[in-house]
Amino acid sequence: MARMILTVDDAASVRQMVSFVLKQNGFDVIEAVDGQDALRKLSGGEKVDMIITDLNMPNLDGIGLIKGARTLPACKFIPIVMLTTESNDAKKQEGKAAGASGWIVKPFKPEQLLAVVKKVLL
Repeated sequence: MARMILTVDDAASVRQMVSFVLKQNGFDVIEAVDGQDALRKLSGGEKVDMIITDLNMPNLDGIGLIKGARTLPACKFIPIVMLTTESNDAKKQEGKAAGASGWIVKPFKPEQLLAVVKKVLL
């Protein structure tokens, strides 16, 4: 059975690119447009093995999503990777403190994304 990954980004082009790379490599993907949408899907019973989220989004940012996801029993221990243009150490620390498992800076190379996904998931 393929692993399910939730990708969260307010930019449709980024969601499409991440989804394409993951699907080409045998993963199933659910997309969410922001942190609120993602939490709605997670609270609605979507079973995911990993979350890849942007940091800066409307309604609920990536840090808020991580904090919210970590309160859900099914998401307490799953890997959550930030995929963002932010490379600031303070932001990385904030993400880590919230419960992020890893950090990828945009723009990213498909092989870089896959290497991180495989490292934290397989």
